Amino acid sequence: MRRFNLAVLAAVALASGLTAVPAQAHTGRPPGLENCTAAGCHFDVPPGTYDVKLLLGGDAASSTSVSGETRRSLLPETAVAAGERTARSFTVNVRTPEGEPTGPDGTPGLDLVLGGTAPALARIEVTPARHTRRIFLVGDSTVCDQPGDPYSGWGQQLPQYLRKGVSVANYADSGESTVTYLSDTRLWGTVQPLIRPGDLVLVQLAHNDKTTDEATYRANLETLVAGVREKGGNPVLVTPIVRRWFNSDGTLNNNTALLVNGLGVDHPAVIRSVAATEGVPLIDLTAKTKALVESLGVEGSKAIYLYNEKKDNTHTSVHGATVYAGLVRDALVAQHLVPKGVARVG
Repeated sequence: MRRFNLAVLAAVALASGLTAVPAQAHTGRPPGLENCTAAGCHFDVPPGTYDVKLLLGGDAASSTSVSGETRRSLLPETAVAAGERTARSFTVNVRTPEGEPTGPDGTPGLDLVLGGTAPALARIEVTPARHTRRIFLVGDSTVCDQPGDPYSGWGQQLPQYLRKGVSVANYADSGESTVTYLSDTRLWGTVQPLIRPGDLVLVQLAHNDKTTDEATYRANLETLVAGVREKGGNPVLVTPIVRRWFNSDGTLNNNTALLVNGLGVDHPAVIRSVAATEGVPLIDLTAKTKALVESLGVEGSKAIYLYNEKKDNTHTSVHGATVYAGLVRDALVAQHLVPKGVARVG
């Protein structure tokens, strides 16, 4: 059982227990610990982008992680020695719906959950973000903010790898193809108007293009790229994560694993081609995840996916999504798509 260092709440009057207090009620100073309980914090703020500054630690040794909204990992577990304090910060996107764009609205405002083996929060401050670079995610169920355990998309885990100054707006949605994403007003029709100059837009759509012919698939990717550029954003094409589908020799060199559909459309190859033709940065997540899964082998790779829980070789566990989000973080830094200083390493 986790324990919470009650000393961290010493600065708060506990006449009848902590309750969530609307941020607007504290005019003149940033909302803080008065919005928190031992389990987490709620801030009654409108949709937008917010900087969250934390001071972690207490009288006893502590170890704290922070998640928020629809199970997004916002801060990795951070250990602090007894009697010490450690400052951390991140930038978070608050929106409605708070998770998948076609899902329920969720809870208004910003909700944060304290996790870790011994969480201790000494101070918290939430303020509207200024001069923030945003990373929009366009994708499917392998990317999205999955609403329930044991599922997790890599986009759900990406925020923990980024410091204050960069936010992740995850508009990936389960079951979407390039065809359905472009045609649904809750998806591309909502995302494109939000894009501002300088924003990154990562696109990973392939898993559900099972009946999309090559000409249509290519044209759809080109439409997405053009739509991002029209708004002054920077498109980044991402090849899909592999399916865990081994050959007898321990490789993934087959159509199921490498996302070649029933019409023979090699999705990763088309994405690579469009990226080259359009001069768009490419994150070859197919190649990266293939190398990793093959290195782990048949048994070791089960933990990356949901094989043990669901016999699912397509969707990732929290662990697997975190590993894959790390690969995306590494690619963003290596290609100078985000400043090195805003990426958390390790």
